[in-house]
Amino acid sequence: MSEEAIDDEFEDDEEQEKEPEEKEEDEEEEKEAVEEEEEQPPPPHPLTEEILKEGLSLLCKTGNGMAHAYVKLEAKEKELTDISILQSYIHLRYVDLSENLLRDLSPLANLTHLLWLKVEGNRLTSAYLEELPYLQIVSFAHNHIRDTEGISHPRLGSLNLRGNEIEVVTGLEAGKLMNLHTLELRGNKLETTTGICLPKLKNLYLVSMGWSASERG
Repeated sequence: MSEEAIDDEFEDDEEQEKEPEEKEEDEEEEKEAVEEEEEQPPPPHPLTEEILKEGLSLLCKTGNGMAHAYVKLEAKEKELTDISILQSYIHLRYVDLSENLLRDLSPLANLTHLLWLKVEGNRLTSAYLEELPYLQIVSFAHNHIRDTEGISHPRLGSLNLRGNEIEVVTGLEAGKLMNLHTLELRGNKLETTTGICLPKLKNLYLVSMGWSASERG
């Protein structure tokens, strides 16, 4: 075999060796690009009266029984960044704001009749909400939540935090979550169940830690 052929073969081997490394570098660069895009604030896109009208349903009597109001709102996949308008929709009981670009849920503090809330697939880094006295079901799945602080709804029965970035459970106080029976934590970064001590908890989902489900009486 000529020296030229040997050199060509050697170069081919070098290229084959580099391919997996280059592929890993490309994947890492793509991942960093996605993370940078998520960190950058998206263009403002507030929830408007027009979007509200499209998503409102379920006409019910209000608390005094003398008037009626829509109590259900669905505004999914609208690229929303601001829900300030909801502060005045105090009669809402069921709200689905999934698959938007929300980072702040503070306007929901006025919705004291809220029973059910879904905010899956947003850009939330915290599950904090002012205490909502009637809230029973909430899903924060697939956000960027890093801790479990600020969850203190006395009638909350089901809490979904699947697919977030939680490493340690803190702040889930038995005295404030007396009715919590289902806790979903699959797809997080947990390595321990320390911090989970709730009297009514029956269903605890922790697949990422090697358990499919754990039941406690």
